[in-house]
Amino acid sequence: MVAATAAVTDRGSIQRVPPVARQNRVDPFGVLFATPARGDLMGNRGGRFHDPGMRELPDTRRPWKSSRWICCLTAFRGRHRQVWTTGYTELFFLDEVTALAAGHRPCFECRRVEAKAFQAAMGAGQGGAALASADAMDAILQAERLDGRHKRLWLAQLDRLPDGAMIAVPAGAGRAAVAVRGDRLLPWTPGGWGKPLVRANGAFVALLTPPAIVGALRAGYRPRWHASADPA
Repeated sequence: MVAATAAVTDRGSIQRVPPVARQNRVDPFGVLFATPARGDLMGNRGGRFHDPGMRELPDTRRPWKSSRWICCLTAFRGRHRQVWTTGYTELFFLDEVTALAAGHRPCFECRRVEAKAFQAAMGAGQGGAALASADAMDAILQAERLDGRHKRLWLAQLDRLPDGAMIAVPAGAGRAAVAVRGDRLLPWTPGGWGKPLVRANGAFVALLTPPAIVGALRAGYRPRWHASADPA
């Protein structure tokens, strides 16, 4: 997520240069931004859409390559990658709840057990229909997560949302994201979950997590939460 370097001063000593963050973190709205905070999971959007010589994406660039938006482990079989070079565009998430809200699903290679559980739960949430392939899931999710090039929001009743679903709430002149966690709502930040808020009854809200993923959560899929969701 960040690249640390060193520089030689005019007296010849080695001085550490602060890491420079790339625009590779994903928020619950699906927006890519730069932060020095580290995430628990990584992923991609079907290939490379960045310029290897850049740290930031131009505003005109579409931030995905294909409909295969996945969420992966940060360590798998000893593999090592140099982020944002000529390979796919590596992305990072605070946790899986964040990734799901942005429209990513578990990877079938590095998270196969969880991916199979998600596949079954998503099928159950679709009324028991068999989702035979990753392509079938991706087609559904691509339609639900995007409105053109922007995040699609859905109207939902807060009382009926399962744990792990995320919603947008007013915050100053913009919007913030919070996650359902029992009878509370947890505010999202790049570094972790904030102080719990009371979950109101009877409210209709702007849902960030795609409905098919909400259906999987309701059918029993249990996503990974950042440790800050359960403070000691």
